[in-house]
Amino acid sequence: MNTPLSTRLLALAVAVAILSWASAYPVVRIALRDMPPVPLAAVRYALAALVALAWLVARRTPPPALRDVPLLVACAGIGISLYNILFNMGEVTVPAGAASLLIASAPLMTALIAMPVLGERLTGWGWLGSLFSFAGVGLIVGGQAGGMAFGAGAMLVLGAALCSAIYIILLRQLLRRYDGLTCMAYILIIGAVLLLPWLRQACAVLRHAPWSCVGAVAELGVFPAAIGYGAWTFVIREMGAARGSALLYTLPPVTMVLAFMLTGEVPGLRTLVGGLIVMAGVLVINTWGHPARRVGAPIKN
Repeated sequence: MNTPLSTRLLALAVAVAILSWASAYPVVRIALRDMPPVPLAAVRYALAALVALAWLVARRTPPPALRDVPLLVACAGIGISLYNILFNMGEVTVPAGAASLLIASAPLMTALIAMPVLGERLTGWGWLGSLFSFAGVGLIVGGQAGGMAFGAGAMLVLGAALCSAIYIILLRQLLRRYDGLTCMAYILIIGAVLLLPWLRQACAVLRHAPWSCVGAVAELGVFPAAIGYGAWTFVIREMGAARGSALLYTLPPVTMVLAFMLTGEVPGLRTLVGGLIVMAGVLVINTWGHPARRVGAPIKN
């Protein structure tokens, strides 16, 4: 049984993780006022990599096994570098709240990819939830500038959600051999290295950028990218993956509140309705969509 102290620590870790990740959406919008999308990704993860490297050195963690380097590079390239390039480019035109709702479709994409790749199956409820989520995504995308046109902001954010889904599939294999924090530190560092070609441009922009941009970049590099992942790893270790992942449903509403406070963004009715449909569909998929997760079946953490 948890002691009062451990309960408070767990509650604090949950709050830090959710607030850190939710803040990324509106803060990226603030940084993009003065920083181009790809250089923003480069400088953000350069800062995160420094935090990760300091943590690895402090723990005297050995480098990863050579056999795991290709998979680590794939995880970093897709889940860090490409994800953030697409996401940042998408958020140039897509409001923070709508972006968070589109990214919320990543679990749906993960479930669909896992079927041919990992041999997982969906129940009838799972397919129904998938249809719901796709309908919600269509509502949100149709309300954004450019709609479903190739290269439009909403489609770029959906591309980022697809990167997140692929990343989760790849990460499962690494977590069989490394603990979560160590694995994340390796991935952050490799992702930053892959973005190095744009770091020089980012530094040049920062030299003349206003303090709002500098502060936004610092917040993005330290909190969502480094501290947020560390806090989330603690939450998953204490609560288990199934219970902990349910907390991610709070991300879109928290993001919308922060977006309103920081940038004055107010989501439209179409975005809100589409978001509710997406979240309902994902909830159905994660609760009843897999044979092993039916009522009465044990949940594997």
